[in-house]
Amino acid sequence: MTATNPDPRRYSLIPAGQQHPRVQRTDRYTSASTQHPARMLPALARHLIAAYSRPGDTVLDPMCGIGTTLVEAAHLGRRSLGVDLESRWISLARANLRLARQQGASGTGQLFRGDARHLEQVIPADYHGRISLLLTSPPYGQATHGTITLAPGHGVQKTDYRYSDSPTNLANTDLDGLLDGIAAVFLSAHRLLSPGGIVALAVRPFRHTGALVDLPGALVDLADETGLHLHARAAALLAALHPDGTLVPRATFFARHNIRVARAAGHPLHLIAHEDILLLRTPAISG
Repeated sequence: MTATNPDPRRYSLIPAGQQHPRVQRTDRYTSASTQHPARMLPALARHLIAAYSRPGDTVLDPMCGIGTTLVEAAHLGRRSLGVDLESRWISLARANLRLARQQGASGTGQLFRGDARHLEQVIPADYHGRISLLLTSPPYGQATHGTITLAPGHGVQKTDYRYSDSPTNLANTDLDGLLDGIAAVFLSAHRLLSPGGIVALAVRPFRHTGALVDLPGALVDLADETGLHLHARAAALLAALHPDGTLVPRATFFARHNIRVARAAGHPLHLIAHEDILLLRTPAISG
């Protein structure tokens, strides 16, 4: 399925944060899923899968983590494929898929341990050219990730803030390495997706050594360089929007802490309350 709106200038708002992330995952994901440092919001995955695929279509997440894309695709009656480099996350994604099946999800999911930079070798040839939607959120901005606990006499303890200890993981490379890895995913999309298929990325600007890195802008340029077209762009609101127009932020403890520290140092920074959703399209076959 191709998306219904061909105008890349169209900009929409996705209310992904109406429920607290914890509430979105309660009883739908295993409790161990909190061990992953950065998880896509289920409401966001659900919205994009429903909008850019049909029941029975195949959805791919090349950096699937705990399997949010696969779980939500299964509940929506899609086939799904998930790839991750880390066996730890593959195991958690598999457990979450089992839970989805127990809850009556009609879709199916398959998991593959492998490198997103080599998708064509990881994904079985039977699926090449037949995937409708590639949906993922690449690893970035790790300073705001993790789980906190309060230990009396020891202050705040931070755990589960790393994707991996492996230097080969994209989460542990620099910005150039991350962009090179995503470029490889974009190039593979031409052969894995069906004609006119959609690549959906959830990304946001992040701060590195005090500077704001425009990752969404860099990925738009990268898509153009690799032959993908910007189909549309949206903003996923990470705050709750109340009827009176007020916003309730859903920022992590670390995001709020970093802003407080910056303001105390005289830097008037603000919380980032949205993710950019980049919708890229593979060329359709003419004639």
